[in-house]
Amino acid sequence: MEVRKAVVKDSESIASLLMLATGEVIYRLIGERDFDKAREFLVRFVKSENNQYSFQNCFVIEAGGEIIGALLGYDGDTLHELRRPVLAYVHRYFDPNLLVEDETQGGEYYIDSVAVLPVHQGKGIGSLLISYLINELVNKNGQTVGLLVDKANPEAKRLYLKLGFESVGEKSLFGMSLEHLQLKPSPSAP
Repeated sequence: MEVRKAVVKDSESIASLLMLATGEVIYRLIGERDFDKAREFLVRFVKSENNQYSFQNCFVIEAGGEIIGALLGYDGDTLHELRRPVLAYVHRYFDPNLLVEDETQGGEYYIDSVAVLPVHQGKGIGSLLISYLINELVNKNGQTVGLLVDKANPEAKRLYLKLGFESVGEKSLFGMSLEHLQLKPSPSAP
């Protein structure tokens, strides 16, 4: 198994994985509960550069030539810039009046989504992806990493707390009540 930065040829696999992790958000973003349309929407943006869903913002785990897990994340300072092309498309083709809450803010690297193929879940793949990111960003570069966890998913929250994240507040996204967790570098980190 190898964790690596995603490349454009990974886009189809990444989009399918992201639908597992963030499908509900995508449905609410496009205003339809149509899996194929939502996946097509994601493929469009994962394949493209300079947007919040771009392959440029993904890490993947590959095993036996197959992408089995993906992590989507980006610097919170870039949220509005990265979201701009996504919202422009949504406003043009789905809902011209859609407003979206900020899910992150400056000062944190935001983990938007983590997903693992169902047949590989429960094997530590998601933890491996997050641990890789923690090592690269928190331990080596002294950055804060943040994420949102659905209050209805206590198992995910337990995993994040076990990895060292702490609750720093609550956020709402498309009417969903989410808990904001962060992992900050230790005072002795760079």
